[in-house]
Amino acid sequence: MRAIRFQQNPLTHVAALGLAALFAVPAAAAPALPDSPQAWRAAAEADIDAAVRVTRDNHPGARDPYNPGFLANLEAARVHGLALAARVRDAAGYNAALDGFNVRIGDGHAAIRSLVDAAARPPTRWPGFVTAWRGDALYVAAAPAGQPALGSKLLGCDGKEARRLIRDNVFSFEGRVQEAGQWWTVAPMLFVDSHNPFVTLPQRCSFEAGGKAYEHTLAWREVDAAARRLLAESEEGVPRPVGMFAPRPNLVWVSMPSFKPNEEQRAAYRAIYRDIEEQRARWLALDAVVVDLRGNGGGSSAWSTDFARALWGSERVAAARAAYSPRSETWWRASPANTEFMLSTARQLAEQGSTEMAAWARGAGEGMRAALARGEDFHVEKKTPAAASSPAAVSMAPFTRPVYVVVPGHCASACLDAIDILTRFPNTTLVGAPSSADSTYMDVRRHPLASGLAAMVVPNKVYVNRERGNGQFYEPRLLVRDLVWSVETLLQTIEADLARGQPAPQAYTPRGGG
Repeated sequence: MRAIRFQQNPLTHVAALGLAALFAVPAAAAPALPDSPQAWRAAAEADIDAAVRVTRDNHPGARDPYNPGFLANLEAARVHGLALAARVRDAAGYNAALDGFNVRIGDGHAAIRSLVDAAARPPTRWPGFVTAWRGDALYVAAAPAGQPALGSKLLGCDGKEARRLIRDNVFSFEGRVQEAGQWWTVAPMLFVDSHNPFVTLPQRCSFEAGGKAYEHTLAWREVDAAARRLLAESEEGVPRPVGMFAPRPNLVWVSMPSFKPNEEQRAAYRAIYRDIEEQRARWLALDAVVVDLRGNGGGSSAWSTDFARALWGSERVAAARAAYSPRSETWWRASPANTEFMLSTARQLAEQGSTEMAAWARGAGEGMRAALARGEDFHVEKKTPAAASSPAAVSMAPFTRPVYVVVPGHCASACLDAIDILTRFPNTTLVGAPSSADSTYMDVRRHPLASGLAAMVVPNKVYVNRERGNGQFYEPRLLVRDLVWSVETLLQTIEADLARGQPAPQAYTPRGGG
């Protein structure tokens, strides 16, 4: 589930869960909850202040010479968060105050996340129907009898225009309003009641269907299992498991719903790579390949890179990556906590048998430790010169068949890294929704706060001179406005494009940001 949150998690809605998501993190004991309105208010104030201290001490942005406004922005977030915290009386208000603080930070890789269990709050409610954002408005995507008609467009509620209402009720506490993809992911939360005390719940809404406007009075009720299913499917349908299948002869659909794969999923990815290599002649003759990123919440970019290597060849991928961002550098923030995290990560990866990744993490951790000893803020990771291509890689026949990449609105971090590399090849077409965006701060870890009620998500490194800048996202060439995102509806868009003839070579450049 993407847009709809029923239970807080320290990493919910963090687009890239970073190294911490690649292996299990032991769960902490449930914290003792505040027992009065005054105690909830004090907890919100204390945790926001603690989150600011953790950020100042560990976040690369606090020492980033290329982002001189970072600390001023952090202070503005603190002031806003504390203004909300002063009005907190319960668990729902505590969560909302933290969310308001996060929105002012404006970075999916840096946020305070509540650990307060949903049982501490009243049950989540909905009005009996589900909406989906499809580029220009919210539309009714699922509705039983007696609810607004399927496909109806929301005009507004209680005298407030729809976009203004979404900005006030939703984006003030969730997401990043300037990113097109976030509207696909976050806007439908307008019709989910998490008991935020700082918003006024819609009561009477106007819709348009068939050119006629009508009004509907909302009847809020507790979310049940059926509602959870509808809400979970409203943004991007039901993602398929990692693997590949042929929805029709001569077309292969490759599903990549996670770049944080478990052992079964890792085996499925490796099976895809083997099939491309062993059945290359068949792949070279396909009508098209579809890469489905629905469900993908980031993780490790190695999985998409290995897919690209299998499809286009290691030598071509290396050349494309080098040409795309030739001046990019990786700077690791050398704080004691960040350094220990990387060194402990290296030990854990070694115990799991991930030798290559363990060596990489160890190199970063030891570099950070050396930087600390020198009194420096960053360890700058040295680039490794590209290895000479093998004759087999050079002689591999080029893959020139159309590649369609299905992009969900929440695609960020390692999911965006996948788009970065796949769109370096001109036979790639993006289809679906606009993506979300990243900052340049990456590879997060979870830093628990002393209260036990929340944890700060802290990135460990910053990309300097990365081609895709802060807040930049991708626009698809083929926007999919269908209310139901299924293999069948997505394939209809792709097949229509194929019927128009071999797609012209594409050149994708991230847009937005600043």
